[in-house]
Amino acid sequence: MSNRIETVRRHVDQSRRLSGNPSKNIVLSPIEKFSIDDYRKDLKRLKKELIDFIQERKCHPILLRLAWHDAGTYDSRIPTFPDCGGANGSIHFKDELDHGANAGLEKAIRFLQPFHHRYPNISWADLIQLAGALSVELAGGPKIPMRYGRMDAVISAKEGALPDPFPKNPIIHVRDTFQRLGMTSKETVALIGAHTIGRAFKERSGATSYGYGADGATKYTSAQYAKDNGSVGMLGGQSWTSNWLKFDNTYFKKEYVTDSALLWLPTDEAISQNDYKRHFEAFAADNDEFFSAYAAAHKKLSESGSAFMFYVCDI
Repeated sequence: MSNRIETVRRHVDQSRRLSGNPSKNIVLSPIEKFSIDDYRKDLKRLKKELIDFIQERKCHPILLRLAWHDAGTYDSRIPTFPDCGGANGSIHFKDELDHGANAGLEKAIRFLQPFHHRYPNISWADLIQLAGALSVELAGGPKIPMRYGRMDAVISAKEGALPDPFPKNPIIHVRDTFQRLGMTSKETVALIGAHTIGRAFKERSGATSYGYGADGATKYTSAQYAKDNGSVGMLGGQSWTSNWLKFDNTYFKKEYVTDSALLWLPTDEAISQNDYKRHFEAFAADNDEFFSAYAAAHKKLSESGSAFMFYVCDI
């Protein structure tokens, strides 16, 4: 492993020299002190505990959102870590959590903080991405072929990189945002299809008039819905789908057309048009095709901007 660490150090040093604006904001996380086997063992224990926690708290959507927002700051045009942003754990810093697009995600960090304390050798970057991938799988979605061994950054990402729910030109905004991430049209549609689980809140994204608690609930996020269908975690908010704790291709069915209780944003409509349309329709017609595309795109996003000390797979 020491050879791997020295390789990473040389790569970082070379990146600094090659960059016109070299970064000194790099940290080798505690994983350099342990063997790959030790790290794998800790990941397996962590995974088991996270599974129980996610299932009990029904927090799949917010942990997926956290993983996305950590990785979604990536800029493929910037060659150096961590200046390029991405899945480097920086979202746990308060100044990044205070970015407007991250409103409400301090709750997700509070959820994960006890796990970080119990497993201090696991990087924040890995903890966040593991929780996100498990949230998809536990909600009925595909198993993501994840890799672990990420290093943590010591600076926050710049504000303004994450998608805006109400841009002036939704299609251009979606295209520019996901091209910056290095995503194809198919990958873009697959990733946005993760709106199939979760809700928006007035107090978070501001994309809806529905907010926290029973007073801010739709018929799908109300106390009656929870009574009829089992716990949904916190009440309130507006979902894109009627069964918003199940990960499948329902999002692409456009349930909102016949159900005003459901959410549909300008950026959602954008990916059902133009060069995105054929992928949108393909995913609507075939859940397996959506799962295959989503798993590959999620893996790609989860590694965007990451610097790996080593690779741990198949935990």
